[in-house]
Amino acid sequence: MLVLSRQRDETIIIGDNIEITVVDIRGDKVRLGVSAPKEISVHRKEVYEAIRRENREAAQVKPEDLSALGKMHPRMPKGPEEKKQ
Repeated sequence: MLVLSRQRDETIIIGDNIEITVVDIRGDKVRLGVSAPKEISVHRKEVYEAIRRENREAAQVKPEDLSALGKMHPRMPKGPEEKKQ
């Protein structure tokens, strides 16, 4: 792990397009400003871990999910454009 010392209003650059600026320091809390392109997600670690956990759970197939498939409505009759195929 790289450890850097910064004072208020000083910035760290990550790659070519991510900036992290020390905005405020109060006691044992540091406020950071993050400037990054919109396509790069920025989350607090605990939020990121919760998102990953939820995504893993959503990707799991449960037996009760499969049994619900048999109860789905049958497909509607084909329209004229589908009958030609």
